[in-house]
Amino acid sequence: MYKAIAAVVILIFALVTGLQSVYVVDETEIVVITRFGSIQSVRTAPGLHSKAPFVDQVNVLDGRLLRVDVAPAGFPDIENQFLDIDAYVRYRITNARSFRETLVDEIRATGRISNIVVAALREEVGQRLREEIIGGRIDTQADGARTVEPILDGGVAARETLTRRVRENADAQAKSQAMGIEIVDVRIKRADFPPSIVESVYTRMRSERDVQAQRLRAEGEQDFLTKTADVNREVLVIEANADKEADTLRGEGEGEAIRILAEALEQNKSLFTFRRSLEAYAVFMRDNTTLVLSADSPLFEFLQSPGEAE
Repeated sequence: MYKAIAAVVILIFALVTGLQSVYVVDETEIVVITRFGSIQSVRTAPGLHSKAPFVDQVNVLDGRLLRVDVAPAGFPDIENQFLDIDAYVRYRITNARSFRETLVDEIRATGRISNIVVAALREEVGQRLREEIIGGRIDTQADGARTVEPILDGGVAARETLTRRVRENADAQAKSQAMGIEIVDVRIKRADFPPSIVESVYTRMRSERDVQAQRLRAEGEQDFLTKTADVNREVLVIEANADKEADTLRGEGEGEAIRILAEALEQNKSLFTFRRSLEAYAVFMRDNTTLVLSADSPLFEFLQSPGEAE
């Protein structure tokens, strides 16, 4: 009876010891073996591995790309005006031993990484105007006033430059502190004005737009008047030249008509008499017109038949 119990106990102990002596490493994991807090080995090759039972602890780290969401915070720009910025970080563990010694685990690493990224963001944002951060183009007027012109792509190029500089700065800080990680990417999810000043900012932007609109309207009106005056002047010049040319042509035509008539009259003087008589008839002879003429009146000559007139 006692032998059977002892055998069962030994079997259970051997089974537990066997289970405590082996561990499995997944292809997406990095395993750090520690003994009383001291790092004994780091395993990255997937498969079954052995360790000292009971005294060695298996610490599993994720070998994939990891993400840390940075808590939204207010950051002052170059003009000491605050912007609410929400960002996230992607990092990868490159040295599990250093990571374990400095950051211990992924939960504690989140706070440390957030801190260095916030510091890098604060430094880079503090060197820029808020228009560059939220995606706008600064337009300085002749009178020194500054307005913000929206960029169609949302200021992607400026945002890319900002996040690249933040990533480089944060990655340099992580390497200098021997965290055993690589900051792969930093992205800004949102950059906006604090709620307390949103309305005042929008009011100022509307005022700037009104000033700019009035200036553009004044410039347009001035341009319209200038072009209208030029067109009116050109119209007057064209009309004057046309009248001059018409008068010239009309005078030449009348002169030519008089010359032709004179030549015709020289050839047949009776034709002139006949023509002048017809013109006189056209003047005083109308419908229901009564004429009292003497028999020897010159006008009466052409009222007779052509044969008699001859």
